[in-house]
Amino acid sequence: MTMMTGGCQCGRVRYEAEIASDDAYLCHCKMCRRATGGASIAFVNVPVGDVRWLSEPDWYRSSAIAQRPFCSACGTPLGFAFVEAGENIDLTLGSFDDPSRFRPVHNYASESILPAWLDASHLPGERSDENKNVVDRWMKTVGKLPD
Repeated sequence: MTMMTGGCQCGRVRYEAEIASDDAYLCHCKMCRRATGGASIAFVNVPVGDVRWLSEPDWYRSSAIAQRPFCSACGTPLGFAFVEAGENIDLTLGSFDDPSRFRPVHNYASESILPAWLDASHLPGERSDENKNVVDRWMKTVGKLPD
């Protein structure tokens, strides 16, 4: 078990979680797509008792059976949980401070997969520090690139 930390983009909501596995999964359901604005969302499933909110998130009742923790200040989606207390909570992989240890082990809601977005490894890549427009804006505004 490893203690890992995470939170929202602005830093208002923070958590720590006891992580026992490197397993993560991609959810392709239409509700998660709408809730996150992505083609899918990567989740890490963690026992509720292994998550401690260092600062409380806001909660959005996203359906009759689910609620989602998020930050109302910056809009970061932080997870998914059943309204009727379940044993586990899903935390968004991207909200972990260092998500690099996690590996996808399955797809959920595979009936809703957008096939064109499953594998983008063949597409050309561009580093953010190679985008002059973005670099110039960061340098003008704060004098450095973000971490």
